[in-house]
Amino acid sequence: MRLNLKITAILGAIAVILGAFGAHALKETLTVDALKSFETGVRYQMYHVIVLLFVNGYQGFSNQTKNRISYLFFAGISCFSGSIYAISFGVPAKSIWFLTPLGGLLLILAWGYMLISFMKSTKN
Repeated sequence: MRLNLKITAILGAIAVILGAFGAHALKETLTVDALKSFETGVRYQMYHVIVLLFVNGYQGFSNQTKNRISYLFFAGISCFSGSIYAISFGVPAKSIWFLTPLGGLLLILAWGYMLISFMKSTKN
């Protein structure tokens, strides 16, 4: 669980760095639509970092549940936001197009697993 929190802190710092980078350095190099996509990647990353802090601090989940939810969120952030960042930095979208929806699916699965875990924990 401590590793989850360390990874979460790193992802949070990266979101802040990339947000600032996008607001200042990329403003002149990206189109308005590309910048909006980049900002979406940053926003989704930060939202899920906040959720990860909650998940890993929540006493109602076992360590195994915290790990499963965290790994789904880590993979989702990496695929979803990571693919948006890569495309913004010049990686051809055609070569990694599948990563964005895969990341979205992983984020949805993490939320679903968290919902199921909440439902199970309230029964006990």
